Amino acid sequence: MRPMKSRWIGVFLAAAAFSPAFVGTPVEAANDFRLKPGAITKVCLECHDEFAEILKRPFLHTPIKKGECAGCHNPHTSKHEMLLAAESGEICQSCHEEMFEGETKSTHQVFVEGKCSSCHDPHGAKNKMNLIRSGSDLCIECHRDLTERIATNEFEHDPVTDSCVECHNPHTSKKSVKLLVDAQPSLCLDCHDAKDASFRQVHKNYPVQKARCTACHDPHGSNTAGLLFDNVHEPVGERACGECHAKPTSSSPFALKDVGLKLCEGCHYDLVVDALNKSMVHWPMLDDKGCVNCHAPHASPEEFLLREPQREVCGRCHADTVARQARSLTEHPPVAEGACNECHSPHSSDNPFLAKEATTIELCANCHEWQAHSTHPIGEKVVDPRNANVTLQCLSCHRTHGTEYEHFLYFETTDETCVQCHTDFRR
Repeated sequence: MRPMKSRWIGVFLAAAAFSPAFVGTPVEAANDFRLKPGAITKVCLECHDEFAEILKRPFLHTPIKKGECAGCHNPHTSKHEMLLAAESGEICQSCHEEMFEGETKSTHQVFVEGKCSSCHDPHGAKNKMNLIRSGSDLCIECHRDLTERIATNEFEHDPVTDSCVECHNPHTSKKSVKLLVDAQPSLCLDCHDAKDASFRQVHKNYPVQKARCTACHDPHGSNTAGLLFDNVHEPVGERACGECHAKPTSSSPFALKDVGLKLCEGCHYDLVVDALNKSMVHWPMLDDKGCVNCHAPHASPEEFLLREPQREVCGRCHADTVARQARSLTEHPPVAEGACNECHSPHSSDNPFLAKEATTIELCANCHEWQAHSTHPIGEKVVDPRNANVTLQCLSCHRTHGTEYEHFLYFETTDETCVQCHTDFRR
């Protein structure tokens, strides 16, 4: 009789031999199961007869062509869905290693997550590269917001109507952001000849072949002629680049005629004077970049020529505020929807925090009927019992950008909030 220890070692090794963890490199694993000749595909098809139709498709995955079902699937058991020999992304990587090599400047989210089957059929398809849909129809499935906007464009960009992969790499890009197959302006110059007389004329002879094309143009199409973004800075719309830049024949044709606020003041004099006459000025207006900290100087898809949606523009400096709202149990619409200017003046104000109203009560009353909200006394004549130097107002109980508790309260329950002042009721 064998010792007990030896018997347990034998049982462990036997179990390990059939464990998915011992499969090895997935596609190289087919022979590990010692299947009979011809059994790899034949046995599978006896049950999975639907694959008879799949095998008729014009484009088949190489393991399917070779009948290597066990290259990706464990025929016995697995801790992964569909009896996969490993996580789907790991299986794909074992053969397509070149897709994962080297440093990249941008990566497709589904690629990072190993969700290759979101785009590719792992068995076979009617489209090249085993894509589940052809051309841009595949991208539409995820990028619906962009697709809906493209559908309303009056002016189309040809590559967009042809195929997204004309400009974008569907997996990774080693050359540029946004999965672009090449950096700007090289990518654009593959189609647009900068030496062409009409090209030079429309750009007023400025050497834009050295510039970033998307500073003015929307690559996905536009409702403005020339594929300019829908909101265009007036000098750009009038092709009066010389209003802000040096002459195109100068040694530095893109050099600005002045710096920061001084340049913008030439056209926006009233706005600048009004802003500087306030007691508190938003600091981005005053550094060397000035207005272009927040605004695009040429064109933008956003209102007021903002560089990005307002939430992103403000969030670049006020990331803590955006993060606080994300943690808040109750959404404050102006913050959640990125409408910071509902409460704050973006340029300057005579009020703390660049608030649009002199008092918090007046500011909140623009949206909230506070008199119907509560009978609790608030206002200039009501002193906060916790601090005789301040009066009771909305912020005495609520935090405007949200808290971890409901209704922006500082404490978890209403009772806890009330007893901060009404100490006689503390338990």
